[in-house]
Amino acid sequence: MSQPPRPGPTPRVSLPTLSPGSRLYVGTEAGGSALLLAATVLALAWANSLWATSYDSFWATTATLGVGDVALTMDLQHWVNDAAMALFFLVVGLEITREVATGELRDRRNVMAPALGALGGLLVPALVYLAFNPSGPASAGWGVVMSTDTAFVLGILALFGPRCPDRLRLFLLTLAIVDDIGAISVMALFYSGDLHLAPLAVSGVLVLVLLGLRWAGIWRLTPYLVAGVALWLAVHASGVHATLAGVVLGLVLPSRPPEQAVIDRLKVYGRALRERPDAERAALASMAVAATVPANARLQYALHRWTAYGVVPVFGLANAGVSLDAETLRAAAASPVTLGVVVALLVGNAVGITVGAAVALRTGWGILPGGVRWSHLMAGATLAGIGFTISLFIADLAFADETLREQATIGILAGSVAAAVLGVVLLRFLGERFPLCSPGTEGPPSLPPRPWVAPGVPSRAGTEHPVP
Repeated sequence: MSQPPRPGPTPRVSLPTLSPGSRLYVGTEAGGSALLLAATVLALAWANSLWATSYDSFWATTATLGVGDVALTMDLQHWVNDAAMALFFLVVGLEITREVATGELRDRRNVMAPALGALGGLLVPALVYLAFNPSGPASAGWGVVMSTDTAFVLGILALFGPRCPDRLRLFLLTLAIVDDIGAISVMALFYSGDLHLAPLAVSGVLVLVLLGLRWAGIWRLTPYLVAGVALWLAVHASGVHATLAGVVLGLVLPSRPPEQAVIDRLKVYGRALRERPDAERAALASMAVAATVPANARLQYALHRWTAYGVVPVFGLANAGVSLDAETLRAAAASPVTLGVVVALLVGNAVGITVGAAVALRTGWGILPGGVRWSHLMAGATLAGIGFTISLFIADLAFADETLREQATIGILAGSVAAAVLGVVLLRFLGERFPLCSPGTEGPPSLPPRPWVAPGVPSRAGTEHPVP
């Protein structure tokens, strides 16, 4: 009796797991998504209630911060969008720096698939939007569709629990980080106002000061924060959007672990405190403890919960309140702005991210985390069409016309909901019931799936596992 043909070699892919820092970031973002959703619903209910006029009047209320003649006055919406959101972008910058220094962005092959996917998710949606709005004031909204809302995407993946592989969360987190870099660059280059050279020059000097602090090895946060506040004021006066100051500060803060000598010094201060407990030695021991953790990690730990659970929901409350009466919805349904945003978010991101990642995989430039299939990739690419926080942010910058801004907001809401629903359906039915072939295979796997292995436990072949 003839023997069945032996299966060919099983393609192997890397099997990284979420680092503790990434796991904390993912958990906080996912938790904050519930508050962001609640704030969005509240904003829509408020803007379409009997008290609808109070919504606009409340956020148009001016507030002044300053001393004497040195004061800054803005309405509440701009205090949220320009000042509070600077903290959000600061956390984004901190996360980017941490991932580049010690996280997933260190390994080029791990980065290439989500990076090229993010590039496709930036270019294709913008081109789709411009196909609907090739000219005129509406064409300025092409940047609205170029961002993925990390909080909502990770929040949806959290609903799947252990059924959603950690590696898919890792892929989408890396994609979102690269996507944020692109969106921030677009904001800086294309959505800044009239530039004023004097404050812009001051901003440049302050950036040099921050770099000097980093070069000098300053580990305390206070000098960085003082320079960061001054940088925000200078950038705000320069005409560049002030939130970019937060990004710059996040990218500059030291993120690499300290030298071993700094850690060993902790024993000396701890021993001195045990020998004679007093306030001075306790303060020295506290500083010694703080010096063992990079400034990047300390500030991110202090701010991330505030931004995820406070700043971003308040931003949603301040910007998502649009009228949804019959006349407005009819106008939006026929508006190329609304249609362009919806199609770009839903189709543009799904196609752009999938094609970009496929190029990296097929050329061998990148690899897909183990356990993630083509079906997972397509579902994740569809979920990435949830463009909410930064999309609303750019819509406020792109459109001076209130009608165009409302139509873009309706498109963002509709496109994000559609991307969420379709992504969940794909992840649930394609990813679980009808899993497709893993990248790099020609057909269904010829071997039965290997037993599940806990993250971090090496197989007999090392740290790599075959594609299930």
